[in-house]
Amino acid sequence: MKLAIVVATLVLALPGLAAAKPLFQPWIDGTAAAEPQMQVQRYDADTYVVRQSVKTNFEAPFLYLLFGKDRALLLDTGAGGLQVRPTIDGVVADWLKAHHRSSIPLVVAHSHSHGDHRMGDEEFKDRPDTVVVGWTAPEVATFFRIADWPNQIVKFDLGGRALDIIPTPGHHPSHIMVFDERTRLLLSGDSLYPGRLYFPKDQFAAYRDSVDRAVAFTRDRHVSHILGAHIEMTATPGKDFADAAPTHPDERALDLPYADLLALQAAVHRMGETPGKDVHDDFIVFPLPPRPAPPKPAG
Repeated sequence: MKLAIVVATLVLALPGLAAAKPLFQPWIDGTAAAEPQMQVQRYDADTYVVRQSVKTNFEAPFLYLLFGKDRALLLDTGAGGLQVRPTIDGVVADWLKAHHRSSIPLVVAHSHSHGDHRMGDEEFKDRPDTVVVGWTAPEVATFFRIADWPNQIVKFDLGGRALDIIPTPGHHPSHIMVFDERTRLLLSGDSLYPGRLYFPKDQFAAYRDSVDRAVAFTRDRHVSHILGAHIEMTATPGKDFADAAPTHPDERALDLPYADLLALQAAVHRMGETPGKDVHDDFIVFPLPPRPAPPKPAG
């Protein structure tokens, strides 16, 4: 499998300048005759962003690999249609070589457990010194030691690199955001990204509360950039790609400014108790029909 690694020289921007310049070189977007199945770009020496090719799955999700002194965290394992582990193992091997080490434990977790974020889990279940976190909200809460889900925000230390785990159900019951205190990046999963922000209408209150929770926690933490799990917006403000588009020509940049989280909060509160589609330059609030009730046991 081909692997493209782009090493970008990045400078942390002030929050007010977050949208001034994209953080990354252009991502694989399906427009070339051939492209690698995964593309890796380095944010800094311990932070990597990985994109799955839209040619392997129309979701084209982003994965995040963060290293500390004691362990590494892989957030999400892709949408299927390819092997993820060789790419991740390659990045880990390069990191170990650069740090003159022979191994590091790996935690495989998820922004949430929709299928396009966990299909590569099976590849990691037999990987040495690796823990794969479960898919349900109780399993996520147990692993990260969140006693009061979703109200409690906890720290998860990679070793000299503290991450804050923010429960953010709404889009999905097990959804989390991750704030990295070192880079001040907010990894926002599917709760906020350049695209259609889906949530079932019967989960609107949970989604709104989660946005409030994220804002309350991050407001004074000088978030540098928000990085989500997809790009569905074009470079034209307010215009998205068609659902399941096979290519993404002229994509919007991945990184969002912190102001977009505040704009999202204002938008969902303006809706009162009746959510509706709401188009913004960088994202679209997109309620879905309520989740169907689980089937009743027979008999």
